[in-house]
Amino acid sequence: MDWNALEEAVQNCRNCPLCATRTNVVFGTGDKNADLLFIGEAPGEQEDLTGTPFVGRAGQLLDKFLFAVGIPREKVYIANTLKCRPPHNRDPLPEEKEKCMPYLREQVRLISPRVIVCLGRVSATRLIGPDFHITKDHGKWFKKGNFWMTAVYHPAFLLRDPRKKEDMLTDMKEIRRKLDELTNQGE
Repeated sequence: MDWNALEEAVQNCRNCPLCATRTNVVFGTGDKNADLLFIGEAPGEQEDLTGTPFVGRAGQLLDKFLFAVGIPREKVYIANTLKCRPPHNRDPLPEEKEKCMPYLREQVRLISPRVIVCLGRVSATRLIGPDFHITKDHGKWFKKGNFWMTAVYHPAFLLRDPRKKEDMLTDMKEIRRKLDELTNQGE
């Protein structure tokens, strides 16, 4: 499947009840050849209204962290495990995550990033492992297939608990270091 076919499939998706409550599909945004892929859990209200991931307050905070470590947002790709907003921003249901996973897998295959960063607990337990604990495991590296993976606090969580922002900055610096290392190794 190529990008156009994938995006068309997602736009026309009727695989779960979320298609009836969404305003827009939130496919993903950024550099389709990025070395760095961020994956959140699901679109929020602003993302549902615009069709673009991480454009609300949490997205603006993510932009600040990217800027702080010298990673331009236009050089990364940002997606979510779900392509439609769950009502009232509730956690995605298991069957909703299952229905969207083939789309995310295809995005990962097409991008073929060096590094995948899970934004928050929900995407980390889905992509890294069900026993992942964001408070103790954030910033740790995992090699999965061809990818290096890590997880950081979700920016929305940092808006509720600003005390964790220093941890986030440390993790973002480590992500930058890992990207630089992989680039220098030609990996």
